[in-house]
Amino acid sequence: MDQFTLNLLVVGATFALYFGIAIWARAGSTAEFYAAGGGVHPVLNGMATGADWMSAASFISMAGIIAFGGYDTSAYLMGWTGGYVLLAMLLAPYLRKFGKFTVPEFIGDRFYSGTARVIAVICLLIASITYVIGQMSGVGVAFSRFLEVEASTGLFIGAAVVFAYAVLGGMKGITYTQVAQYVVLIIAYTIPAIFISLNLTGNPIPALGLFADAKSTGEPLLTTLNGMLADLGFSSYTQQSDTTLNMFLFTLSLMIGTAGLPHVIVRFFTVPKVSDARSSAGWALVFIALLYLTAPAVAAMARINLVNTVYPEGTTAAPLAYEARPDWVKNWEKTGLLKFEDKNGDGLINYVASKDANELDVNRDIITLANPEIADLPGWVIALVAAGGLAAALSTAAGLLMAISSAVSHDLIKGQINPGISEKGELLAARVSMAVAIVLATYLGLNPPGFAAQTVALAFGLAASSIFPALMMGIFSKRVNSKGAVMGMLAGLLTTLVYIFLHKGWFFVAGTNSFTDADPLFLSIKSTSFGAIGAMINFAVAYFVSNATDDVPADVQELVESIRIPKGAGAATGH
Repeated sequence: MDQFTLNLLVVGATFALYFGIAIWARAGSTAEFYAAGGGVHPVLNGMATGADWMSAASFISMAGIIAFGGYDTSAYLMGWTGGYVLLAMLLAPYLRKFGKFTVPEFIGDRFYSGTARVIAVICLLIASITYVIGQMSGVGVAFSRFLEVEASTGLFIGAAVVFAYAVLGGMKGITYTQVAQYVVLIIAYTIPAIFISLNLTGNPIPALGLFADAKSTGEPLLTTLNGMLADLGFSSYTQQSDTTLNMFLFTLSLMIGTAGLPHVIVRFFTVPKVSDARSSAGWALVFIALLYLTAPAVAAMARINLVNTVYPEGTTAAPLAYEARPDWVKNWEKTGLLKFEDKNGDGLINYVASKDANELDVNRDIITLANPEIADLPGWVIALVAAGGLAAALSTAAGLLMAISSAVSHDLIKGQINPGISEKGELLAARVSMAVAIVLATYLGLNPPGFAAQTVALAFGLAASSIFPALMMGIFSKRVNSKGAVMGMLAGLLTTLVYIFLHKGWFFVAGTNSFTDADPLFLSIKSTSFGAIGAMINFAVAYFVSNATDDVPADVQELVESIRIPKGAGAATGH
């Protein structure tokens, strides 16, 4: 059986499973559409949260970013993992105790202001749509290779799939679909990693293989990789080259951005009790760790295999002739995500650090998907990775679209514009808003502002600068009032958004940027790191405005006190 047919069979089987679950778990009420009826088991919710959390950025892009960035890009691992712990400890139980469906609803009630709720909706929409762009571009990458179509065509196919099961099933359908998607993605990620670790080090556990000796040299794997890269003029894989300030702010931005992303927060409303929210958070961390402990090994081993492909006789010998390139290079060339330009006309693939002399351009987002082909693994493993990459991207895209639709239909339309809307009308509004969001994200995904992980990092920065400070002050401060919260969110969001647009182009339109991340506007702070600065501005503005204006009403102060005791919460209420 040829590889294309095998890909179709495996991917098709997983999609049939997702559609079947969506039909079986079709949402019939707003409670099921927004919060799955509040009856999901903590272990299943932890698994669904893991799938929701491990997006295209985690599965498809993160290992590629680390493979080419080395030590500097390890901040992705530290920030995202640390941020989830922050979310589980500081936010999830308290928001579950509050018992409402959405983050804007909490902000609106806590800060006793319809304006605060609307501003929160705007912040949520901007961060979530930016995040979805990264997912949709990841879907396009996966489909383009394994269905052998253009990346744009793959993007349209993925959008249609997400539309079908997310719009149909709501949170109930998405939850049980994400359980299946987690199983698919974790198997797809770990099996190739085990094979590759065995090939390179003889150790079947990739996380341990990363620190084992390479079979080819007898030296530690990372020492071997450093030597290879040094021969080709690349910087050391294990040494820091970015500034400490930028790395610190980037890690912080990812951490607090994680805790402010509403599509993960809303998962904690799908369990019956506060104790279940804590339990599902713990289970989710276990499920997430299975992939995040493996990712650094996948990255380093992929870089080694890439170098070995181009320099089969060693980095001190002549590189591979272009005409002798392996099938995996030919396959990825068709997608336009891997390019060769014979700059010196010698017919050889010169893969070196110098931009003027380097002839191989490898898109970072293809590394994890191409890894099994690079390592010459069996066809069924390649097909499985295709299914896993799509599962990761689609699961997070669905969760984000759920957060977007609930913000528009529940917080904006029912909460502010038409409070008397019927339940049927609200469900229709939710589905329509989700469809519009899919169309917008697909359009922007055709020309994303960076690789999937970089685009997602921008979304984390936006959430860090706008939503996270409002949630933290709403739970742990009785002094911050509605004026302070509104001004803080606006100040944090706008400064971060402007900084990002100055570096990535206004509204992400290519060519309209004034600076680049290689030459940032302020000190050494890149656009992906500025969310931490935006959060500080948010906190400061909210504090000073609150102290200069009215006190918080007594009943709201009592509400804050009650939220801090995570006991006695009932089912999620929004109606």
